[in-house]
Amino acid sequence: MNNILICDDEQDIVSALRIYLESEGMNVTSASNGREAVEIMRSPAGETMQLILLDVMMPEMDGIVAMAEIRKESNVPIIMLTAKSEDVDKVIGLTVGADDYVTKPFNPVELMARVKSQLRRYTMLGSQNGNTNIVNTDIITIGGIELNDKSKEVTLDGNPVSLTPLEYDILKLLMTHKGEVLSPRDIYENVWKETVIGAESTVAVHIRHLREKLEYDSANPRYLKAVWGHGYKMDS
Repeated sequence: MNNILICDDEQDIVSALRIYLESEGMNVTSASNGREAVEIMRSPAGETMQLILLDVMMPEMDGIVAMAEIRKESNVPIIMLTAKSEDVDKVIGLTVGADDYVTKPFNPVELMARVKSQLRRYTMLGSQNGNTNIVNTDIITIGGIELNDKSKEVTLDGNPVSLTPLEYDILKLLMTHKGEVLSPRDIYENVWKETVIGAESTVAVHIRHLREKLEYDSANPRYLKAVWGHGYKMDS
């Protein structure tokens, strides 16, 4: 059974989300503000959470601040719930550490599809704390970056790199297409498994996060390079 944390100050929304999630066999915990969500994630219960649905606008501590606190300790998938539709608001959330977003009022079918997609990635990567005794096969190496697709581990010059499930999927896609330029649309459709208009900003945020983790000088990347007007590629 998947454990989901809902954080929203509107009880009608929490109740509706609980119905959708529990009907799919998921276990739901709720918080009414960001501070409560952070406290839950820092408690023993937080260790069992596999996904967070996090509202942006809340009293006491808003979703952006809460997300920044959670990201200090956890790579659990976070889907933002926001009433705002402007791209800049979504980019801010993705920059801080969200994996996806749903704009309110949301379509229950779309919401559940996004929840299941994030859970699949997180479960497949074993929360990035899986069994380290797995035989090391399916290793991809580019320069000092090594990706082990069996153990779902990434290292840079022998040092472990902690990636979110989306970051891992993007890196794997680029590394398996070394030297090939992939457009933001190509990356989005291969990783998110859906078609979207305006994927550039979403992909750009995750590329920036990858550079911050994999490049010694993210302003002058050695590995993850932009080909202006076309997309991104991995080079050695």
